[in-house]
Amino acid sequence: MNQTTQGSRKAALVFGGSRGIGAAAVTRLLADGYAVAFTYVSRPDKAQDIVDAAAKEGLQALAIEADSADPAAIRRAVTKAVERFGPLSVVVVNAGILRLGTIDSVDLDVLDQMLNVNVRGVYLSIQATVPHLVDDARIITIGSNVAIRTGFAGSSVYQMTKAAVAGMVKGIALDLAPRHITVNNVQPGPTDTDMNAGHIDMLKGMSPLKRVGTPQEVAGLISYLASDEARYVTGASFTIDGGLTL
Repeated sequence: MNQTTQGSRKAALVFGGSRGIGAAAVTRLLADGYAVAFTYVSRPDKAQDIVDAAAKEGLQALAIEADSADPAAIRRAVTKAVERFGPLSVVVVNAGILRLGTIDSVDLDVLDQMLNVNVRGVYLSIQATVPHLVDDARIITIGSNVAIRTGFAGSSVYQMTKAAVAGMVKGIALDLAPRHITVNNVQPGPTDTDMNAGHIDMLKGMSPLKRVGTPQEVAGLISYLASDEARYVTGASFTIDGGLTL
């Protein structure tokens, strides 16, 4: 990237960027030379820590409180990001929630909540950014390897939402191809994040590599897909799970 001066720095927006994979993506994009806006719902302290750390390095980060289940909040977040940093070159849609339950135990509220954040929220986040994207921009969604291999009972709704994201990027990639905007999906497997806290040892045992991934490793793939080297890659899903789905 090498955008080393503030005037030439490109802008990125990460939906769900205060913790875990999202925070790693924000940090990596900052290091790649982007000014980065990111949304958060909880833990404003962690969001502010990212902004403060960026400022110490002479980098620009903007934390925006926004619930990805709220269409108006999504639009406001995009507006704030563009007002601060200008047109967007990279959008990462990481916001998502996990609620487990077998088919006989999932109530309508839980079903709607997961669909609203994990599917509708992803679609609306991309839709809201399209008028503000430069040509040749990059859109990257964060799905899950459960779209390929669910692996355990109680994950049917989560699996459904992540499979929907994997399918969604194909159609959106065709919609935006005339502007040379690429749309790709990253599908992490077990990763050392808050979501998996307390289950790391079990997840290590399931992995052919006998370890879980790190948020930084996933952010590395995001960085590649945001780069010029990936400009011929679109509509694809990339699984990063240590061989769990082999």
